[in-house]
Amino acid sequence: MTKKEIVRTICDRANKKKLIPKHNLTQLATKEIVQWTFEAIIETLVKDGRIELRNFGVFEVKQRKPRKARNPRTGDPVSVGAKNVVTFQPGKEMEEQVKKFAKPADAKKKPRKGKGAKLAEPSTNGTAALATVPAVKPVAEPVTTDAPAAT
Repeated sequence: MTKKEIVRTICDRANKKKLIPKHNLTQLATKEIVQWTFEAIIETLVKDGRIELRNFGVFEVKQRKPRKARNPRTGDPVSVGAKNVVTFQPGKEMEEQVKKFAKPADAKKKPRKGKGAKLAEPSTNGTAALATVPAVKPVAEPVTTDAPAAT
């Protein structure tokens, strides 16, 4: 779901419940309110490092320690510095509803750019299956000349 879809859902729901008598809530106004909500969450995390939303969950800023890693392409060791990350711990009500009703999200993996090119091949169920295309080696063509062969 995108922010645009969230805005549309909230706007439709508010207008069905007639929250604003004699007027309709526009999607533009709803988008502004949703954006203000996101900005308030970010400002609170920057200022306080934690925001707790009852029945939803807790956002918290944590610091990752510096560590050693490896460059996956070259295998060389790389040092990664300490950095702040946002963590989310879902609330009890959210956790229960997700366990009962949520369906797993579709994994949309992008094909990697690299040695073997990936092409989509149609399958019998209408979805595209990825297949690896083998590398084609050039075939040497015989050389023909009018000159006699050197011995």
